Amino acid sequence: MTDGSLSPDNAPQGASASGRGPAGLPGTAADTTAERPWPVHHLTGKIGQYVHRMGPVWVEGQVLRPSRWKNLVFFDLRDPSENATLGVSALAAVVDRMGTPLDDGSRVVLQARPRWWARSGALKLDAADIRHAGVGDLLAQIEALKEALAAEGLFDADRKRPLPFVPRRVGLVCATQGEAEHDVVVNATKRWPSVTFEIRRVSVQGQHAVREVSQAIEELDAIADIDVIVVARGGGSFEDLIAFSDERVVRAAAACETPLVSAIGHEKDSPVLDLVADYRASTPTDAGKRIVPDAVQERAGVDQARRDMRAALESLVAREARGLDQFRSRPVLAHPHRMLDPYRESVARARTSAGRALVAILAGADSATRELGAALRALSPQGTLDRGYAIARDAAGSVIRDAATLTSGDAVHLRFAAGEADASVTSVSPSTIA
Repeated sequence: MTDGSLSPDNAPQGASASGRGPAGLPGTAADTTAERPWPVHHLTGKIGQYVHRMGPVWVEGQVLRPSRWKNLVFFDLRDPSENATLGVSALAAVVDRMGTPLDDGSRVVLQARPRWWARSGALKLDAADIRHAGVGDLLAQIEALKEALAAEGLFDADRKRPLPFVPRRVGLVCATQGEAEHDVVVNATKRWPSVTFEIRRVSVQGQHAVREVSQAIEELDAIADIDVIVVARGGGSFEDLIAFSDERVVRAAAACETPLVSAIGHEKDSPVLDLVADYRASTPTDAGKRIVPDAVQERAGVDQARRDMRAALESLVAREARGLDQFRSRPVLAHPHRMLDPYRESVARARTSAGRALVAILAGADSATRELGAALRALSPQGTLDRGYAIARDAAGSVIRDAATLTSGDAVHLRFAAGEADASVTSVSPSTIA
């Protein structure tokens, strides 16, 4: 091939070097005109002849979307630096000889022969030998990001927040078209019919995915009545899910104050978002079942709890009733007066002794009172007056003890055992007592 034309050496068998091809077709690409074009099958045949003359070639690239069908393995071989991709097929035995799985994103070196598929107009490689060349560039970048974020503590278990038992409103980030939204919404509303959603439909792959997913997470986190956010996608190849391992998306999820559920792809898919999310759902369907309780199960649980509480209360009342009956059947309560019988005689003796002691106390007190009364009467001035004496007082009211203090004509006051009298001194006689 020279200057974009197929040379006569590349012509199919039967074409002549004179410029005439089979059935009068131009012999070379340079001979074709608008009036004399090549049919598509003729061109694809010439391309195939050229490609099939190439020998086996060793080529390096990144594995994308590996799949196995019967005894064949198919995958795309990508050059990340140039964004070029070729399809590859290989016998399963060739892949099994590697000794390790042919993972999505891994870098390999393979020996293959180019093969032109004329019917589809596609160039593919038939691999005869495949060897691992280390982890792909994207995987290496992702592993480095994981290490850096882990060192910051963004994957620590103590950062994980529990999901609300019954969210008031659920924020959902999903593709503009796809089954992820349906799987989350249908399964959640089937379990809890009153749940509502605030949905942000965004690009989940391609050049705008990182910005739109990050922005959607931030917008939903700012809505006060959203209690949980679900980021969902219905699976895909390693390359399709690369946006969910981007540092901007991961940091937006880490900064989210609302509990976040990652539901990216299927069980085998594991983007970095899964590690920073508060809960990783294996699929969007699993996320729909996880974010809300099952109303039927909860109702059954409430009914069972009510039955258990009623049974427990009835058991408690019955147990207490039996205990009360046993307590009431005891002799001390059945015949309470019997416990007083041993003390009746003691009480009677005590009453008798107390009566006697009281009588003795009162008798002694009466005798002492009589004696004290007699002594009081004997010493009382009234007793002296009763024997015929009188008390004389002068005009100042002082008791007159010596007649010498009086003079003839002084007034005196006399008190007798019964009654009083005023008198006047007519004479004074001195004391005759030595």
